[in-house]
Amino acid sequence: MTTKIAIQGIKGSFHHQVVKEYFAENVTIDECLSFEELIDSLLSGKSDQAVMAIENSIAGPIIPNYALIDKHNLHIIGEHYLSIHQNLMALKGQKIEDIKEVHSHPMAILQCMDFLKQYPNIKLVEDKDTAETARRIQEKQLTGIAAIASKTASEMYHLEILAPEIQTIKNNMTRFVIIKKQNSFLPESEINRASIKFELDHKRGSLAAVLNVMSDCKLNLTKIQSLPKIETPWKYSFFVDVTFEKYEDFAKAKSLLNIMAEYLKVLGEYKNTKP
Repeated sequence: MTTKIAIQGIKGSFHHQVVKEYFAENVTIDECLSFEELIDSLLSGKSDQAVMAIENSIAGPIIPNYALIDKHNLHIIGEHYLSIHQNLMALKGQKIEDIKEVHSHPMAILQCMDFLKQYPNIKLVEDKDTAETARRIQEKQLTGIAAIASKTASEMYHLEILAPEIQTIKNNMTRFVIIKKQNSFLPESEINRASIKFELDHKRGSLAAVLNVMSDCKLNLTKIQSLPKIETPWKYSFFVDVTFEKYEDFAKAKSLLNIMAEYLKVLGEYKNTKP
């Protein structure tokens, strides 16, 4: 049976690359030009699962995506790390000196700023997707405009790479999560990572107490990010990722946090695949 996977972007994008690496079985792709559209694809049943970028080693966490997962009660069932190689590409026969504008996803532009600062006369234009920008340049035969995208995109849309590997930090990785409407239950012996959300009473030491509990329960805190609760001024939700060696340690921490926190929600329990 074929599984349909929603991705942000089109074929040739980094999300598409994750699908090819993560899923062993035959899959079809639902191309979505925004993360909101990706969520709609999943909720409507148009797709069975979705691949969503959640943080980058240079630009940091993509907090709005955590909020989307939380808002729609979706479940993180897995993760995948992808080395990001950004390339500057344009229609064949052009040189960097011919380029007046560079179009790409804002995250891709941010990852390549050291290179782009060498060309102050080039206008930077944020776009919805790296590969879609590359495709549009080819379809409309846009001269003087370059895209930042993957080598796969340059090959799929017949563009020439003017400058390869232009990302500022060569060891540039993005973490993607696999999400579903229903939880996918793994054996506890295979679960060693979790994403949770909690809310605390606004009083001194409440966050420190929670962090101490995590440490006492042998959880390794890999990320913590606060997000304001719009409906309640000066109250915050905390999105946290933890890893652990034994599921029983995480289970103990959960039971304690249920008592300590005003609200606790598990966004996903899954296998840690960090390289």
